[in-house]
Amino acid sequence: MAGIYLHIPFCRQACHYCDFHFSTNPAQKSAVVQALQHELTLQVPYLENHAVQTIYFGGGTPSLLEEAELQALLETIHRLYNVGPRPEITLEANPDDLTTDKLAILRRCGINRLSIGIQSFHEPHLRFLHRAHNASQATTCVQQAQEYGFENLTIDLIYGIPADTHAIWQQDLAQALQLQVPHISAYCLTIEPQTVFGHWQRKGKLTPVSDEFAAEQFEQLVATLTQQGYEHYEISNFAQPGRYSRHNRNYWCGEPYLGVGPSAHSYDGRNRQFNVAHNAKYVQALAKHEIPFTMDELSPENAANEYLMTSLRTQWGCDLEHLQEKYGFALTAEQQQYIAHATQRGLMQQQGATLLLTEKGKLLADELAADLFYVES
Repeated sequence: MAGIYLHIPFCRQACHYCDFHFSTNPAQKSAVVQALQHELTLQVPYLENHAVQTIYFGGGTPSLLEEAELQALLETIHRLYNVGPRPEITLEANPDDLTTDKLAILRRCGINRLSIGIQSFHEPHLRFLHRAHNASQATTCVQQAQEYGFENLTIDLIYGIPADTHAIWQQDLAQALQLQVPHISAYCLTIEPQTVFGHWQRKGKLTPVSDEFAAEQFEQLVATLTQQGYEHYEISNFAQPGRYSRHNRNYWCGEPYLGVGPSAHSYDGRNRQFNVAHNAKYVQALAKHEIPFTMDELSPENAANEYLMTSLRTQWGCDLEHLQEKYGFALTAEQQQYIAHATQRGLMQQQGATLLLTEKGKLLADELAADLFYVES
C-alpha cells in the first residue's frame, strides 16, 4: 500500500529546537496550498496506481489550514488517486489550535487521526521550548478531541530536557497515561546547529543533558509505557495493541509514498526525491508546471542499508530472507561475526531469519545498523 504526505510549511512561532522547513509568515499560505494541488496533479503517475491507504498532513503546523484549504487538498487527492476504503487520514496539530470550532471542521473534512504536539505538560518546559500552548491547553485539547469523537489520537512528547532530576519527565508520562491516548511518540531533545538552541549552545547559554541522563529517561519511558500495555513497536513509538501509525509503518517497511510541498520527500521503491525547501521557489516552479526536486538514485547497497536501518528500529526487525530476496544481499562473514558479538553483548538477537534489537540495543540503534551496512563495490 502507498501513502501521501503533504508538508504544510507554516507555524505561528518558531520552537527553539525545530529545524524542519517552515515559515512564521503566512502571506504565502494560499499560494502554497494552490501549488500543492498543482503538484498533486502533476505527480499522479508517481505512485503507479498503488492503492493509497494513508494521507498525512505534516509540517510545520497543518492545523493552521482553513476548512476550505483542507477540503480542496483532500478533494484533489480523492479525485486523482486510487484511495482505498477507510484510509487513515492524519493531521498534525498544535494544542492551541484545537478549539471546538477547529475540531468540528476537522471532523467535517474527514480527518480521522490527530497527531498532537504536546511535548510536555510542564509549564516551564513549554516556555523553554518556546511552544505556543500552555500546560492547561496540553491537557484540555486531548480531552476535547476525544469528546468530539477523535479516538484515534497520538501525542508527541520530548525527553532529555535539561532538569535536575527525572521527576518532571515521570510526571509527563503519568499525565500522558491518564489521558488514555492509544499512541504516544517520544523523542529525545536534539540540539540542531541552525536552531535557537544551537545558537545558545555555541554561546554557552545551554548545556545539553548527558547521554546517560537521556538514556535513563528513555529506559523510564519504555518501562512505564510497556507496563501499561503499550507495545514498543518502533524506537520512538508506542501503541496499544494494533493501534500503530499505519502511515509511519509504511516508511519503516519500505513502502512507496509521495511527498508534496516544500521540503517533502518521496520514495517509489527504487529512488528518493526531495523537493526544494523554499516556499517562494516551490510556488514559482509549480506556476511553470515544474516540480522543483532533486533525485537520489539508490544503489543496491544503499537500498539494502536503508532497509537495515529502518527495519531494525521496529519490533518486527530485519527479515534477512526479505533482505536477500528483494535487495539481493545475504549476510557477509563479517556481518555474521558482528551480529554474534553484538548478541553476546546483549544488543541483538536473531530469531530464525529475523534480526532484532534488544531494549539495550535500541539505545544504540543507529550505530548498530551503520556497523552492518554494505559497502558499495
